[in-house]
Amino acid sequence: MEARELDLDRLADRARALVADGRRRVLGIAGPPGAGKSTLAGQLAARLEGLAVLVPMDGFHLAQAELTRLGRAARKGAPDTFDAAGYAALLARLRAPEPGVTVYAPAFDRALEEPIAGAVPVPPGIPLVITEGNYLLHDAGPWSAVRPLLDEVWYLDLPDGDRIPRLVARHVRFGKDRDHAARWVAESDEANARLVARGRDRAQLVVRMD
Repeated sequence: MEARELDLDRLADRARALVADGRRRVLGIAGPPGAGKSTLAGQLAARLEGLAVLVPMDGFHLAQAELTRLGRAARKGAPDTFDAAGYAALLARLRAPEPGVTVYAPAFDRALEEPIAGAVPVPPGIPLVITEGNYLLHDAGPWSAVRPLLDEVWYLDLPDGDRIPRLVARHVRFGKDRDHAARWVAESDEANARLVARGRDRAQLVVRMD
């Protein structure tokens, strides 16, 4: 496993090398909540100028009504609050693009706290799919099917002293009061972060975000 400091130019060069032969590849960006996965993935896709499309794992959140029915709403963000099998099925389909067929992936609306179906078009001619999320390296249950579908995975490593305040601020920005946000991070997000960290050694590259 390689480790390096964040350098967007070098990371973009590494991503381009994955698709140098023009074939479809899938790059995963993993890490704990608040590490900067969605930010880096978005910047990388923009830097690649039409070579990549971003498909977030968070589009496979179960709907809030279903989480409530299952009694899991208070643990939203845990592995069993996603449709992991559906995510793996989409990745398998994206790995084998059909000529002339655009695949539509879901996204997650943080303002609504709900997944949005059919929000991300993936044309067949795009060589790189970038996907990001907490559980790309998780190896329990249906999540174990995800890692074999990724050509390369990068793990983002941000010190807790930076990551946790950013995470609290994000929850506040999307509607939680600060006390509620701090409790949610301490009781829910950090439990998930410890689980995510167990997969760190399964990544090809660790990106130090500090």
